[in-house]
Amino acid sequence: MAKNFDVVVIGAGPGGYIAAIRAAQLGLSVACVDAWSDQDGKAAPGGTCTNVGCIPSKALLQSSEHYEQAEKHFEDHGIKVKGLELKLDTLLGRKDKVVKENNQGILFLFKKNKVTFFHGTASFQAKVDAGWSIRVDGKEAEDLIAKHVVVATGSSARELPGVPFDEELILSNDGALRLKDVPKKLGVIGAGVIGLELGSVWRRLGAEVTIFEGAPEFLAAADRDVAKEAFSALTKQGLDIQLGVKVDEVETSGKKVKVEYKDASDKEHKAEFDRLIVSIGRVPNTAGLGAETVGLKLDERGFIEVDDDCLTNLPNVWAVGDVVRGPMLAHKAEDEGVAVAERIAGQQPHVNFDTIPWVIYTSPEMAWVGKTEQELKKEGRDYRAGKFPFMANGRARALGNTTGFVKILADAKTDEVLGVHIVGPTASELIAEAVVIMEFRGAAEDIARICHAHPTLSEAMKEAALAVDKRALNF
Repeated sequence: MAKNFDVVVIGAGPGGYIAAIRAAQLGLSVACVDAWSDQDGKAAPGGTCTNVGCIPSKALLQSSEHYEQAEKHFEDHGIKVKGLELKLDTLLGRKDKVVKENNQGILFLFKKNKVTFFHGTASFQAKVDAGWSIRVDGKEAEDLIAKHVVVATGSSARELPGVPFDEELILSNDGALRLKDVPKKLGVIGAGVIGLELGSVWRRLGAEVTIFEGAPEFLAAADRDVAKEAFSALTKQGLDIQLGVKVDEVETSGKKVKVEYKDASDKEHKAEFDRLIVSIGRVPNTAGLGAETVGLKLDERGFIEVDDDCLTNLPNVWAVGDVVRGPMLAHKAEDEGVAVAERIAGQQPHVNFDTIPWVIYTSPEMAWVGKTEQELKKEGRDYRAGKFPFMANGRARALGNTTGFVKILADAKTDEVLGVHIVGPTASELIAEAVVIMEFRGAAEDIARICHAHPTLSEAMKEAALAVDKRALNF
């Protein structure tokens, strides 16, 4: 007999599990279905983010940074290390523990908020009088009836044409997070977030890393000043980042990966690696959803078509996160999930795509929100810029990490903050102040007049705001 719910959420990644919890908080009966399993076959909610994305990559970035600090920088602090040894199995075990804690945390939150969880694969069966019939295929098959359905099935790594992932030699983000040894030579195709972060992890642990990027510019979406500073820092650390590369052929031979490519001047090259990470984007997970069964409309790339409220072409069927338009970011999915739950409950929430922050967790970190300087120039917008280097920040000096800067762009007439761009220590945390000020349509002067604790890295934000008016105090 079918079980009835006000809301059935398909997918328990950041968009899905948050949508389920918020809907339950609003008094709706909610079920969440997710197929992800751990190595023991147990439910592992959290989606790509928790299992093979945001969370494990940050755990490895943290561990690898500790290793590199001990290896290269502790002596700067008067700490001499003898007999430094990398225990990769312990490092990876810590990462797995962090992931499992997050999985269990989500299951706890479901129980706390009275969300019914089903471990299995969900698909649309039919439109029925009471809503939508959903089939769950798992250890035990279930039939659910939902008044509303929220699709949050996420995305998967895009393969190179004709070069499938084997997760042994040709790696997606999944395989790149669980290598059993440090490759001597590691190739990476794609200098985006995943390529740079995972390339950084394995470089710190001893790999010789080459990154091939097809675009002629490094991080084209970022402000040019940020991209230039980051490129300089990352290449000095040892990442070999080659731009304007066209990969012609990839083949495996024995335990090696051979890559034939042309550089920016169209000169042909051959390279051989022990492993190759492919990070050329992601594709939406809509296969097996039963979209064609009920007429759920997809675009030519497989994304579910939605309106500004995340409503699909079907009544009471919603979609959020990586499976719809917009940036593939966990926090964007979460905001959409909350908004959809509140719309189902009759509220009128709003998600502002103009203030969604972007972060790359390399060292230095990069974070930005709003317009870049090149975008403002293209629009013909009259603006002022204020920039403050971490080199002039007392806390950054004390940390021994003075790479980078904070840059604030403000309207020349109203002083409204239009964009903030940070490259440097804890940029991922500092960007939150910029998001808040922009959400309230605040001015650079508002940041400049706020008292920031001393000595902190956040003072760089205040100084950059002062610099917009050409009155920085410490530079």
